[in-house]
This record gives sequence, structure tokens and C-alpha cells, in this order.
Amino acid sequence: MKRLYLFLVLCLFVSLEMQATRPDSLSKGRPAHYIGLEMRPSYVFPTRTFFRGENANGKAINTTFSAHLRYAFRFASDTRLGRLYPHTYQGIGLAYNNFFNKAEVGTPVALYAFQGAPIARLTKHLSIDYEWNFGAAFGWKKYDPVDNPYNVVVGSRVNAYLNLGLFLNWQPSPDWRLTAGVDLAHYSNGNTNYPNSGVNTLGARVGIVHAFGETRQEAKPLREKALPMKRRFSYDLILYASTRKRGLIYPDHGELIPGSFAVIGMNFNPMYRVNKYFRTGVSLDAQYDESANLMEYLAEETNGEMKFYRPPFREQFAVGLSLRAELNMPIFSVNIGIGRNVICKGIDTDVFYQVLALKAFVTRRFFLHVGYQLSDFKNPNNLMLGLGWRFGQP
Repeated sequence: MKRLYLFLVLCLFVSLEMQATRPDSLSKGRPAHYIGLEMRPSYVFPTRTFFRGENANGKAINTTFSAHLRYAFRFASDTRLGRLYPHTYQGIGLAYNNFFNKAEVGTPVALYAFQGAPIARLTKHLSIDYEWNFGAAFGWKKYDPVDNPYNVVVGSRVNAYLNLGLFLNWQPSPDWRLTAGVDLAHYSNGNTNYPNSGVNTLGARVGIVHAFGETRQEAKPLREKALPMKRRFSYDLILYASTRKRGLIYPDHGELIPGSFAVIGMNFNPMYRVNKYFRTGVSLDAQYDESANLMEYLAEETNGEMKFYRPPFREQFAVGLSLRAELNMPIFSVNIGIGRNVICKGIDTDVFYQVLALKAFVTRRFFLHVGYQLSDFKNPNNLMLGLGWRFGQP
């Protein structure tokens, strides 16, 4: 799993590099570059007794601190993307995290892609910005019944890292920026290992950024021409796969089924392009989950070893319909969906599900897809790691 997460992060960085140097991004001008440092002290939500003091130290784990080194770029102002999104930036970050309990939690190092832009401009030199981070955090101390028995939160050494921030961006001079705000962060292994309770934090962020290339004359922002109705539609076809763990929940206890189970799926997603920032539509979602409805087919359990009959295909395969909304920016799109399986059989597939996905465009049509599916807004289902192709209006 560690190699898979590292591969995904590297793929996101390849997308950044290929998009930055593709033909329609080349220009006489140079893109603006940014180097920054950030400090993020945060509060750890006490979602489990481990955080509330039931650990080897006997002390609550309610604070964390992270230091971030970041590089970003903004497309040159005389390119199409630079004129469509004149203030949007994207880049890569490296973060060191300290939960003040190295023996049981570790000191994870996160490698991530990020993107941000102003939401509102308060003055000529002050704006309110948003930013998202997505990547992987390496070096967690995972649960072990002998060596780390209290940590019933983290089940893998590598976990996905997601962050959403809102902050003030002050530019006292063309070359320097100061930022201060708040953010939410989530760490999870996507149900690929147990336990998978997730780590959630809420904190502050302060930073300083040095800009290169900000002093040149800016080109006039490009306004898109109105598109005819038929050119406002696009159609995304996505194929994905992953593995997941599964547990059996009894009235008085739960048991983890040994091994991992395969998940494969497909999304066909027609979308209507409202404007350059936003698309909305529906999605036809099909998924096969090798672990679905196993509880009804338990053959025997001897000395902790479980054996199952294989359920019929129709009890492990489901087709659903979901409503989708998508935020579009250079290189990346963030897709959110809420849906319901309509062709299904069994309690594990007869569900109301939610999807959060990141699309990283390698070309204007081909993209990498990294998603996560929940059910009932709280139960983790599986990762959705795949490839996609956009038909119609890119």
C-alpha cells in the first residue's frame, strides 16, 4: 500500500509538470513561482479513547504541530490558462507533523499537491483565499496488539492526507506575501487496513511566501465566449480499482476477516458546464466488491480462521445513480457525488453512498482519478483509484 500511495502522489506531480509545459501553456512570458514556509498548530479531535488519554503515556493527545515547505507556480499571464485563471496557483508541499507522542503515533511526513485561489478581494493588497491539499503521509506508528496496543485509530504506516484551508493573503510588496487563517485536515487509509478510525484536526496556519516573476506586466484576463448548448456537455468515463478490509459486526462484538478484498468499478458521468469554474450532472456508477454480503455465507470459523462460500455475483455487484457537482480549475477538478444503488441485492450493497474525488488532468482529456466512497455519510467503503477520459467539451 505504501508504494501505491507514493505512486499516486508522483502521478499528481507528473500531471503538474506536464500541464505546466504543454503547448497551450507555453508563452513568451514566464510563469510566476513561489517558495513558502508555513506553521500549522492544530487541535486533534478526541474521536477515540486513545486520544482522550487511554494510551501508554496516560495523557490526552489533543494537539499537533506541522511545518510545511512549499513550492507553487502560476501560469504565465499571456497563456490561455493564465488569462482564464489569473490568480490561481498550484504546487507541491512537504510537511513534518508532530503529535507529541512519537512512540505510539510517530512523526508522519506528508508529501502533497495543493491548489488555491482568491475567493474575495478586500483591498488591492488583501484577499480571502481558499486552498486544498491532497497527498500521503508516511511514517505513522500503526496499531499492533503487542507493540502498540492502545493505538486503535491508525492501521497503516501510510495514510492519505486531505486538507481544506481558508485564510487572509496580504501582499505588502510584489515579492512577498503573508498568510494567516484556519484549516481542517483528515488522515485515513481508505479502509485498506484496520483499524481505520481516521485522524481529524482543526487548526491555525501562518505563512510567508516569496514570489518570483510577479513584477512583470499582467495581461488582461480572458473572458470566455458564450458556448452553444450542445458544446456545454462533457462525458467522463472512469475505470477504477482498489483493495479493502472487511469486518463482521455481531450484536456484542466485531471480527476482522483476514486478508484483503478487491474492488473494481466504473463511472459514466455526463456533466453540464455552467461556467469555467463549475459543472454539474449525474453519474451512472457500477461497482463489484468482493467483500460484499460475506456475513450471510460464513461456512465455518475454527481457531479464528474464517472460511466463506463465495456469494453470487449479483450480491456483490451494484449499479447506482448519483448527482454530481464539480469545481474546475487548472489541472485539477474536485468532484462530489451523492447517490443510491438502484440495482443491488443484500444489505451491503443496498445503500445510500457519497463520493469525493480528485481528477488530475495529464492532457485536456486524459486524467488520473483518486476518489473515496462512503455510505450514510459515516461508514468508509473504499478507495477509487483509476483513470478517466473526457469526451465532448474538455
